[in-house]
Amino acid sequence: MSKVEEFLTQEEESAIVEAIRLAEKNTSGEIRVHLEKTTSKSPYDRALEVFFELNMNETQLQNGVLFYFAVADKKFAICGDKGINDVVDSNFWDTTKEMMTAQFKQNQYKQGLVDGILMAGEQLKKYFPWQEGDTNELSNEISKG
Repeated sequence: MSKVEEFLTQEEESAIVEAIRLAEKNTSGEIRVHLEKTTSKSPYDRALEVFFELNMNETQLQNGVLFYFAVADKKFAICGDKGINDVVDSNFWDTTKEMMTAQFKQNQYKQGLVDGILMAGEQLKKYFPWQEGDTNELSNEISKG
């Protein structure tokens, strides 16, 4: 699939947004998904650029997570902000990425994303539990470029 608009159906996008809502329900952490057609950079380098373009570095506790996809390239990256990376195991994102890759190899993109988002939410809950007064600092909608 080469077009961002064709990567996920509307129903699949809705399921992913719902997974973000559920994952963020018990944490102050913020999760976003960004899709774009292609990148000339490494997926992680491009994910970092998008992370800053989406102002994800401006969360109060530096606890944003971005799931980035270059659809035509069939490449993705996960990047977390400093507050998260300072407390999670060094292989956490690798473990999440491997689990998602297994789903993607079966063309289960929506399920891979949902599973990765929920896994990230569980980890965020351990280190950044929801507290009275927490607000949703970033949109849950999938961004596209």
